[in-house]
Amino acid sequence: MIKNSDNMKKPLEIYVHIPFCIRKCAYCDFLSAPAEREVQEAYVEKLLEEIRRSEELSGEYNVQTVFFGGGTPSILKGEQICRIVEILRQQFVFLNDTEITVEVNPETADGEKFLQYHEAGVNRISFGLQSADDRELKLLGRIHTWEQFLESYSMARGAGFQNINIDLMSALPGQTAGNMRKTLEQVLTLLPEHISAYSLMIEEGTPFYGRYGEHPELLPSEDEERQMYYDIRDRLCADGYVRYEISNYARPGYECRHNLGYWERTDYRGYGLGAASLLDNVRYTNQTELSEYLKGSLKGTEERLDSRAVREEYFFLGLRKTEGVSPGMYREYYKELIEKLQVQQLLEEKKGRLCLTDRGVDVSNYVLAQFLN
Repeated sequence: MIKNSDNMKKPLEIYVHIPFCIRKCAYCDFLSAPAEREVQEAYVEKLLEEIRRSEELSGEYNVQTVFFGGGTPSILKGEQICRIVEILRQQFVFLNDTEITVEVNPETADGEKFLQYHEAGVNRISFGLQSADDRELKLLGRIHTWEQFLESYSMARGAGFQNINIDLMSALPGQTAGNMRKTLEQVLTLLPEHISAYSLMIEEGTPFYGRYGEHPELLPSEDEERQMYYDIRDRLCADGYVRYEISNYARPGYECRHNLGYWERTDYRGYGLGAASLLDNVRYTNQTELSEYLKGSLKGTEERLDSRAVREEYFFLGLRKTEGVSPGMYREYYKELIEKLQVQQLLEEKKGRLCLTDRGVDVSNYVLAQFLN
């Protein structure tokens, strides 16, 4: 039975991890790997068991957002995603406008899946496109082409989805600012509601680290990478998108509520292999060994955040938003640091909120790290 909404309950975000993919991308360091259909089915059953164990949380929270991430959530059968949503609805109070997102790889979704998602109440699709250039897609290890993405995007629109995100990646090996602009122009013809634009990160343990970790000269220079960022920002803002976070742009009213909740430290509950949770300033991380998870073990780590860790996260995460944060009671802790960053023209205060300047965004990793010392 679906529970009634209660305005006195706290907001909760839910993350569901699907750790499977057809093939690991060359840059990916996420907890994911290929798996046989039988393993996927066994995983979904354990995932449903884990969700059913959350009865104690249902009385405290209203679900604000649900996000299926991976891996590749769309690798599952459509009815499996629908079943997970159904069990979540049985366990928790969902609002009338709860945002429910499924990450989709264009190669693993079809018209029937999109119709099933839509019927189950999924109202947001996030496509992992990365590039409109087939050469760049092949280099990244993506399993789809630009044409396959276009077909998948059309099917999502045809199924009724009116809130679609497209992920783009810049600073790829051999990529020029002109290549990036071409991808951006092709994507903009589709009129997506949201675009996430990230620079490639070379992570240890990935094939890309072996190729480029010690050979940064094979990647675009810092100046070239910065130019791509400026081009993306300027073009999207000129086209009516609002940059509400360092790397995220949306049509007004289509900001990703799940992302915002994370940057604002809203309580969240993660389900699945390696999923993280933050409840009342206690962080939990699930079991990361698939074989153990399939045996029913959730045992991972637990950490209670002290007041220092809470205020560090408040600034480290909150300053990613273009509207910044209200320093409030934390102002005195960081008085000297705030003044220093303002003198350096990296931080400014507008209407009582601290936010990064354009120059501060350019060196955001440096600025944010200052609040962790």
